[in-house]
Amino acid sequence: MRGEMMDRRLFLTTVCFCLIFVCAPLTLAQSADLNQMPSVIHVPPEAQASPHFDATAATNAYLAQIPADKRARSDAYFEGSYWLILWDFLYGVAVALLLLNLRWSARMRDLSERVTRFTPVHTFVYWLQYLVLTTILFFPLSVYEGYFREHKYGLATQTFGPWMGDQMKELAVNLVLGGILAILLFGVVRRLPRSWWIWGSAVTVLFMIFTVLIAPVYIIPIFNKVTRLNNPKVVDPILSMARANGIPAKDVYEIDASRQTTRMSANVSGFANTMRITLNDNLLQRGSPEEIQAVMGHEMGHYVLNHIYKDIMFFLILTVLAFAYLRWALDWAFRHWGEKWQIRGVGDTAVLPLVILVISILGFVITPIMNTWTRSQEYEADMYGLNTSRQPDGFAQGAIHLGEYRKMSPGPVEEWIFFDHPSGHNRIYAAMRWKAENLKLFAGQQ
Repeated sequence: MRGEMMDRRLFLTTVCFCLIFVCAPLTLAQSADLNQMPSVIHVPPEAQASPHFDATAATNAYLAQIPADKRARSDAYFEGSYWLILWDFLYGVAVALLLLNLRWSARMRDLSERVTRFTPVHTFVYWLQYLVLTTILFFPLSVYEGYFREHKYGLATQTFGPWMGDQMKELAVNLVLGGILAILLFGVVRRLPRSWWIWGSAVTVLFMIFTVLIAPVYIIPIFNKVTRLNNPKVVDPILSMARANGIPAKDVYEIDASRQTTRMSANVSGFANTMRITLNDNLLQRGSPEEIQAVMGHEMGHYVLNHIYKDIMFFLILTVLAFAYLRWALDWAFRHWGEKWQIRGVGDTAVLPLVILVISILGFVITPIMNTWTRSQEYEADMYGLNTSRQPDGFAQGAIHLGEYRKMSPGPVEEWIFFDHPSGHNRIYAAMRWKAENLKLFAGQQ
């Protein structure tokens, strides 16, 4: 009876999956410029250098350039993500409990053990089943968040077919990388049953470092074309800033993000020999030279301030604490429901939904802490970028463009909980405050 129930629910889920797949291409995408801020952002009179320059007035003048309807839509989009954090968490909890209480996880374990006696293969086969099943179960939520909602707010450019193709690529990457990590962690647990949580945290951090190292060269190109940028008008000022700040950068890279999104962005990825400073083609097409220099100065700040290495140390500490919490939570759950769920112990692959459940609870609770850590580093990079590029107006223009999908003026508590970057208002004010303290650099504009 339980097996029939499982088959029936899987059948219904698959039918829903197929209906969405067939019907999605019939949905008309919203205009791609629905949320776009003005492409050309002029320096307002209040923000021009003068003996009476006021940072607050300059900030308000920049914000006044944002059309009211665009600002309302971007606020609605960003505020909607607050609820998605909750719904994603609750949906994940429901899926984990479904796999445990209906013993689907135990049955996937039993099936993997019938494949071969080689334990690592058991683990990988279980991971394959788990990943495919949870991908199907999460698909309705994923297609709403990643496809329909992005098109509704004019932030996506892909039709359903190419979007689905990227989802399949992501599934393949998760299958390989997740399978390797699962084999490593379960191997540690089985060989070190008492101290697994210590060594497991070390393996997790090392694997994270490995992933960050290979991502720019081997993972990102799976989804996007990355090329060296050859436009001297763009590249020369960026490389000049890099040399002036002791950054051994020889190239600037461009990524064809416009095939997927209208978002303007840049990033620092990798570290050591695989470190790359990359800007996307949306920024190139719509950003002013001053804006591009300000953005790239920010990204150089991440490199010079060693944010990647600081992140590694932060996540090492956090991961050790998370594994200690995981050990306690698993022992407690085993005493109460281990027999019901048919989980033999922490080394049993059937424990994975419980592990994901426990970690997701922790992640949900510490969301403000994680956001504060990232937001603090972003603010440091902002300040570094201003001092490096000396383009406060370009920086303000960049903050407005990012406002296409970020709320510009949140309350302080709202920003502390939900923002992993400083708000647009605070970023523009920081730029104008910097300009107020460096008016002599703009003497010719007075």
